Amino acid sequence: MSTSTVLYQGQLRTQMTHLASGNQVITDAPVDNQGRGEAFSPTDLVATALASCAITIMGIAAQNHGFDLQVTANITKIMAANPRRIGEIRIEFLFTGDYSDQQIRLLEHAARTCPVSLSLSQDLVQSLNFVFE
Repeated sequence: MSTSTVLYQGQLRTQMTHLASGNQVITDAPVDNQGRGEAFSPTDLVATALASCAITIMGIAAQNHGFDLQVTANITKIMAANPRRIGEIRIEFLFTGDYSDQQIRLLEHAARTCPVSLSLSQDLVQSLNFVFE
């Protein structure tokens, strides 16, 4: 069974549909690659998916170990050339609340071993920064 569908809408725009929920996402090619840049680009989604996956796995770890997770992430995608690809994804995770040293180690390990992280090329630099206030 399929997970999703993608419909090309023209002018370098796609409409993606998650089949189980019906949720939809639009993508545009970025301005620096002949697009309008009016929505996430496919490479933006890859970078953002890494952060979302890391936070999801950290949430599972926190839930399984009985503590609350309060985190947001800022994502920066850096493109490389020849061939055009994502060269680096920088993610700054900003945590609020009190965490023990053990919880911090658990969260950092969870983020670095999320399925998206493990699925990306080893040539892609993943710069993860964890800021605990």
